[in-house]
Amino acid sequence: MAQPELKIDWTRMPTYNTIMSVAAGVGLLLVVAFGRRVLRGDPLEHVDGWALAFGALGALLAVTGLHMTLTWPLAGQGFPFDNIVFGEPSLAFGTLLLAAALYLWKRWGITTVAPDRGRFVARTMAPISVFVLAMGLACFGIAAAGWTYALFAAPPQEPVSGAFARWPLLEASFISGLYVLVGVGAVLLPFVLRARVRAAGSGPLAAVTGVCWGVAGVAFTLFGALNYFTHIGLIINTM
Repeated sequence: MAQPELKIDWTRMPTYNTIMSVAAGVGLLLVVAFGRRVLRGDPLEHVDGWALAFGALGALLAVTGLHMTLTWPLAGQGFPFDNIVFGEPSLAFGTLLLAAALYLWKRWGITTVAPDRGRFVARTMAPISVFVLAMGLACFGIAAAGWTYALFAAPPQEPVSGAFARWPLLEASFISGLYVLVGVGAVLLPFVLRARVRAAGSGPLAAVTGVCWGVAGVAFTLFGALNYFTHIGLIINTM
């Protein structure tokens, strides 16, 4: 059966979750890499480079996430929920990355003289980890909504992803699964930091958090890169 023609007024629905997905994925990977070094007490050189990376990614996510959160650009053609799904988590993650960049740039020298740098950083991060935990619970809510309402399914007019349009739960499960991974790592973070404060090592929870964020980071990065093709194709096919 032929698919009904789909036309979208793209002047009313600007979308930029392509760059958001790539930035979020790379941001997760860098957080895992940096956190592993800090928790292990490994020597860190060129910390300014980490600050630059976190600052650049944080700025991208904070600006696009704030614009999406406040203006709801994806509501014009019937996708208002996407503004919550993509905008608010990006705003939260971007703000956290910017805060990390500022800390590394202005205050990192203090930790270099601490007897146990990993424990010092864990204590410093403890208050903000409560917000990270709360956003982890929010990620679970997004994942549950994705499965319950079969969100995230691409229309048939979208290349690659559209080939699975007849199975909406497939892409919904993929995206919701990524939010679950991010949520698990976020919920565990306060306990990872608490374990690091109490002992020299960070324990198995740190490994679980690293795996969850690492896998999600790779998936978000690759999926965002793929969307540069699929979204362009969708725009061309629906203009």
